[in-house]
Amino acid sequence: MQIRASLDSEIPAISKLIEIAFGADQGLEIAQLTVALLQDASAYPLLSLVATQPSPRDQTDIIIGYILLTKAEIANVKSQVNVAILAPLAVHPAYQAQGIGTQLIAQALMQQRTAGVDLIFVLGYPSYYTKQGFTPAGQYGFTAPYLIPAEHADAWMVQALQPEIIGQFQGQVICANALNDPRHWHE
Repeated sequence: MQIRASLDSEIPAISKLIEIAFGADQGLEIAQLTVALLQDASAYPLLSLVATQPSPRDQTDIIIGYILLTKAEIANVKSQVNVAILAPLAVHPAYQAQGIGTQLIAQALMQQRTAGVDLIFVLGYPSYYTKQGFTPAGQYGFTAPYLIPAEHADAWMVQALQPEIIGQFQGQVICANALNDPRHWHE
């Protein structure tokens, strides 16, 4: 398996992967959101990575995993802080439970740390993302762009990429325009 930056020519394959990974209920919506984020200037700088594997049929690579991190901000924070939101993370069902998602997250976080990003936020399953180093963001005073129901409050999570950044500020996270819709903010 190889993890690398995605290519614009791979957007249709990425969309298909997301549809398959998230299933009939959410897949198409998440794929459309991903394409919108890739075209949204307010989401830049962004990080779009694919996990690929050589095709058994020919010399091409097949995309088996995908991760996208887009620029975000924290409202009313006067100091310079670089923030990103992880959404989505997708792994083809035939390749799940093999550590591909973990490897995509690790590679993305390493690249974001090197790029000077301070905090990464995600709205996802706590049972999965806490194993990746994320903790509930609400306990640090970070609120999501839209209200997260109390029973899912722990699904709004953060990971600090720079030492001692947590506790220096708090506030509401402002996301890219394409993600700024309440229907995207449920776990």
